[in-house]
Amino acid sequence: MERLNVVLITFDQFRGDCLGAAGHPDVRTPNLDRLAADGLRLARHYSQAAPCGPGRASLYTGMYQFNHRVVANGSPLDRRFDNVAHAARRAGYAPALFGYTDQSVDPRDVSGPDDPRLRSYEGILPGFDPVLPIVGAQTPWRRWLGTLGHDVPGSAEEAWAGEPDRPAEHSLAAFLTDEAIRWIAQQREPWFAHLSYLRPHPPYGAAGRFATLYDPAAIAHRPIRAATDRHALHDAMLGLEVASAPTDDGALRRLIAQYLGMVSEVDHQFGRLRHALEERGEWDRTVVVVTSDHGEHLGDHGLIQKGGCFETSYHVLGIVRSPRHPQTAGSVVERFTENVDIFPTLCDAMGIEVPAQCDGMPLTPFLDGVEPEWWRDAAHWEFDWRDVFIRLGEHPWPWDRRLESKHLAVTRTADHAFVQYGDGTWECFDLATDATWRTRTTDPSIVAVEARRMLLWRSLHTDRTLADSLIDRGVIGRRGGPLSAGVGA
Repeated sequence: MERLNVVLITFDQFRGDCLGAAGHPDVRTPNLDRLAADGLRLARHYSQAAPCGPGRASLYTGMYQFNHRVVANGSPLDRRFDNVAHAARRAGYAPALFGYTDQSVDPRDVSGPDDPRLRSYEGILPGFDPVLPIVGAQTPWRRWLGTLGHDVPGSAEEAWAGEPDRPAEHSLAAFLTDEAIRWIAQQREPWFAHLSYLRPHPPYGAAGRFATLYDPAAIAHRPIRAATDRHALHDAMLGLEVASAPTDDGALRRLIAQYLGMVSEVDHQFGRLRHALEERGEWDRTVVVVTSDHGEHLGDHGLIQKGGCFETSYHVLGIVRSPRHPQTAGSVVERFTENVDIFPTLCDAMGIEVPAQCDGMPLTPFLDGVEPEWWRDAAHWEFDWRDVFIRLGEHPWPWDRRLESKHLAVTRTADHAFVQYGDGTWECFDLATDATWRTRTTDPSIVAVEARRMLLWRSLHTDRTLADSLIDRGVIGRRGGPLSAGVGA
């Protein structure tokens, strides 16, 4: 099988419904809409965790959070796990990273307490060549701003805050796209590139002309109101400045307009990348996967950013385009798909075995125009907030196990969403009656079914690395994939 170019594009906090092709009344995304018309749009696509580090760990390893155990920004990624970059190397690529991956180093691999990798959670996923690492202070971009005549911001935060006042061509997303296009032009063999964009991510200020692209007064989006009978976690989030939405209607409209401006800017940057590939004659030799690490509440339930149980934080953009599957161009998948499916899908595209660790499944049947009868009937995600208590010094580890209760898990079917909290409380939302996640049911017959569904989800996805192998005058079944010879083999 001829090797194709592969590009994995991730945006940060890109809601699944903020896409023109999905019928959003406000947003304009012509380039992503065109990609959806060329490929497969995943209408019910979900991230498995929030915030960035946990969500990306699931994307990169194909594993649910209860298996990879990256529970916060700063939770180490266990070195024994395979990942998309290692897989690309096994397929013969030198995978290049433009941006960030937010995967903290396994502390068993550091040289000592002064190892620089311990200074930040924004580590690089093992296996990637960091061609343009945009982490921490984002020094490459800030220096570039200086060469363009701008005052060099003193920090990444100051640089982000100034994006609306600088030309869009000088934005962080533009800089990343410029460098990726330059690198691609130098390649003479099939390549693998991961473009990891920070936008649309707070601060809510779009770059240059995109900051004025949307009129706040014309925004049609009406956020879902917060329920009055809330779970304690929801109440706690509403009390946090970083998570609570503006209560003033005008302020919330301005925030939404800036978010949509950021969405349109990253759409524009993708359009630039596509144009460059078409100019080089490489578009029809390139597999493109676009998704996000998690979603954005955008005022729904009185919240902004991510976290909690609501699907606005986990329903994300999903588009897969493969030149080997033109017959399904423009198709829309209505079955539940997840970010854990991306790694297996890329393995199929690269012609290598899907690692046994993967909880997700290749999307290849949908690309072939087949809807598997065995496909999942629910989406799943988790949220863990123990890091708040660790940083505050509360609940000292290891014997105070109250930290273990600071998490939740969700199974979301077409009609219900069951939320199990680590403290033993639960909620069951009746989505068939009310799709806004404001109506609960306590019907014992429904709750029992949904609780069993969650139990089965977890029991069917415990570690399978060697579970599908038997030693009996040789090895019967799966050998465990590359882990049997070392992750990097």
